[in-house]
Amino acid sequence: MPKKSRDEDVAKDLVQETFSKVWLKREDVSFEKGKTYLFTAGFNTFIDYTRKNSRFESYSREKHQDTGYRQSSSDLKDVLEDALNRLPEIQKTVVLLRDYEGYDYAEIGEITNLTESQVKVYIFRARKAMKKYLVSVDLVI
Repeated sequence: MPKKSRDEDVAKDLVQETFSKVWLKREDVSFEKGKTYLFTAGFNTFIDYTRKNSRFESYSREKHQDTGYRQSSSDLKDVLEDALNRLPEIQKTVVLLRDYEGYDYAEIGEITNLTESQVKVYIFRARKAMKKYLVSVDLVI
C-alpha cells in the first residue's frame, strides 16, 4: 500500500484498518482463502480511502498540471513511479498486483472483483500507457 498511497503514514493506517477488518471476519474466512481475503480487504480499504479523498486529489493534480511543473529525474525508480502514478487507479492496481506482487490473472480478478479477461485488458492498457510515457521526448529533455 505504500506504493499506492505515496504516504507512509497513510499506508500504515490503511494496513492497520485492513487487518482490523480481517480480524473481525476471521471466523468467516477459511484458511485457504485467507491471503486472497486479506488482499481484497486491503484493496477495498484503499479504494474507500481514495474515494473519500478524491476531491482533494483531483484539485491537487489540476493545480500541479497548471503550473507547468515537470519533474525531470534521471533516476529510473522515480521515472517508473511517475509513470505508474499517471495510470487510472484500477490499472495501477492490477499492474502492481501482477508485476510487483506476482499474482496470476485469476488471483488478481478475485482480489479486484474483475474477470480474468478484464484484468488482462487493464494490464495491457496500463503497460501501453506506461511505455508511451517512458519513451516520450519530455523525459529525455
